[in-house]
Amino acid sequence: MMKIGFNEATAMRKSDLATDLLLTEKYGYDYIEIRLDMLKDYLKSHTIEELAGFFSKSKVKPYALNSIENINFCSEKEHSDVLELMEWACSIAQKINNPYIIIVPTIDEKVKKYSIKETEEDSIKMLNELADIGERYGVKLAFEPIGSHHCAVKSIAQCWDIVKKVDRDSVGIAVDAFNLYLYKALQDVDDLEMVDSEKLFVFHIDDSEKLPIEKLDHCNRLWPGDGVIPLDRLILALKQKGFDSIASVELFRPEYWELAPEEAIKTGKEKTASALNKFYNSTTTE
Repeated sequence: MMKIGFNEATAMRKSDLATDLLLTEKYGYDYIEIRLDMLKDYLKSHTIEELAGFFSKSKVKPYALNSIENINFCSEKEHSDVLELMEWACSIAQKINNPYIIIVPTIDEKVKKYSIKETEEDSIKMLNELADIGERYGVKLAFEPIGSHHCAVKSIAQCWDIVKKVDRDSVGIAVDAFNLYLYKALQDVDDLEMVDSEKLFVFHIDDSEKLPIEKLDHCNRLWPGDGVIPLDRLILALKQKGFDSIASVELFRPEYWELAPEEAIKTGKEKTASALNKFYNSTTTE
């Protein structure tokens, strides 16, 4: 069965990295995905050596840093800032043995004026530049499609086409249930069949309120199993590709942000474990 990870976005308003580390350990998580903004806050009063020391002694391990965002159609300054952030993030990742960094396409109305070909060419260029940095530190890039109408890279097929053309061992895909659901309610889940198994790097598990797709936003995410996303179909598609390593719970729900960090982290573990157990038990008995 997949191991369980915690993405810090889930409790970020009332928690911090130091708290998340202790609580993910307490509640038996296998992995943590660290947010870069929370990492910067942590380093104001802690050292990288302290962070590395925690991971050296704990069952909890780092999995993916979140995230390098808005990489498409950058101005000169935006481009420079993206590369600078990547350099810094990779230097940290190397010191704590964190294998992946999430790379997010640009989410902005401006992307609508560019063609699919222009988007592909720009994404390939940027992923190669970012991979040049990542490979120097032994860090891999997980490119994450987001189905929103104003995201540059929306679908599994579009993302895979880009990653395939980049053709580097260090560049793969991040699969997020909610982000894929935003694109045609996950009707394209079978497109995962075309993705090379070794290119599936990260899986974010989450669920969604029952609303028209065009009205959904990230505030509508729910605990895994509490919504309408066909998680069983997605998990089965991943399992059939040989991806059976991690399901990391990632939510951006203001209601959950108001929970005490311990309650949010405890609930995240319970809900994710329940959703996974339901899937694995059903597939075992069939």
